[in-house]
Amino acid sequence: MAKVRTKDIVEKFNLELVGGEDGLHRPITTSDISRPGLEMAGYFNYYPAERIQLLGKTELSFLELLDETERKRRMEALCTDITPGIIISRDLEIPDELVEAANRTAVPVMRSDMKTTRFSSRLTNYLESKLAPTTAVHGVLVDIYGVGVLITGKSGVGKSETALELVKRGHRLVADDCVEIRQEDTDTLIGTSPDLIEHLLEIRGLGIINVMTLFGAGAVRNYKRITLCINLELWDQKKQYDRLGLEEEKMKIIDTDITKYTVPVRPGRNLAVIIEVAAMNFRLKRMGVNAAEQFTNRLSEVIEDGENEDI
Repeated sequence: MAKVRTKDIVEKFNLELVGGEDGLHRPITTSDISRPGLEMAGYFNYYPAERIQLLGKTELSFLELLDETERKRRMEALCTDITPGIIISRDLEIPDELVEAANRTAVPVMRSDMKTTRFSSRLTNYLESKLAPTTAVHGVLVDIYGVGVLITGKSGVGKSETALELVKRGHRLVADDCVEIRQEDTDTLIGTSPDLIEHLLEIRGLGIINVMTLFGAGAVRNYKRITLCINLELWDQKKQYDRLGLEEEKMKIIDTDITKYTVPVRPGRNLAVIIEVAAMNFRLKRMGVNAAEQFTNRLSEVIEDGENEDI
C-alpha cells in the first residue's frame, strides 16, 4: 500500500486542483522534487517522471516564448503514466496546453500561492517524513531529561513497571509495548506510538491504564528522537557485566547505530533510578565528560607514580 498519494499533498498544503482529477490517487514513491527546466527546453532524455514536478516563474515564463505547437508537445511529454502530479507555485496562470494534456493523461495539476523555494522545502520535508524507512520494536520509549530512551527486554522483565515509575518521577511516556520507529535521516530515529495504544500502559495485575488521564498532559508526548537503548535482562551470575563503562555497545535499528546499555534485573535494584542516571550520564558523555575515562586516567597516574617511587 502506498504511504503517500497525490490526494494527501492536496489536503496537506491546501492546493487548488486545476486538472487531472482522475489521477489524485497516484502513489508518490520518492521525496525528490523535480523542477523541469531542461525539459521545458525540450531535453527529456533523463526526465525523472516519477517525481512531483514543480513549475515556477522561470519555467512558465520560458514556456510563453514557445509557439503553441511546441508548448503542446512539451506539455504532453511532461505528463506521463507515472508522474504523480504537477504543481504550479506563486498562484501563476496555468497554460491551457498543460491542463489539456493533464486531463487527457489523468496527471493532477495543482496550484499553490507559496513561493517556489519555500513550497519545495516544505513539500520535501513532508515527503521525507512520510516516506522514511520504518520498523516496529517491542519495548517502551520514554523521554528522560530530553534523552529518548528505548527500554527493551523479554516479556515480563519489568519494562512497563519501570516506565510507570519514570513517569511518576516527572518523565514523559511516548510509547509502551510497541514502538513505531522511522528513520528520517541517516542518523535520526523518531519513535512514536501506534494510535490504538497511544498514552496507554499495561501493568500486570492492574491492567491497562491511561497515563495522560492519571498524570496529565505533561506526562506524555507524541514522538521523540531515540538516542539511547536500555536492555533489561534477568541477572545471570555466570555472565560478566560491564562495571566501568569504558566500552559502549551499539544497537542497529534500520541503518542507524545507537548506544546500548545492558542492565541486569534482580530484586532490590531500583531500575527507574538506574535508567534515569544512565540518561544523565549519556548526556554528560555527549558534552565531553566521561567519568569512566577520568577514573582510568587517574588510576594510570597513581600506578605510574607508584612505579617511579619504587625506582
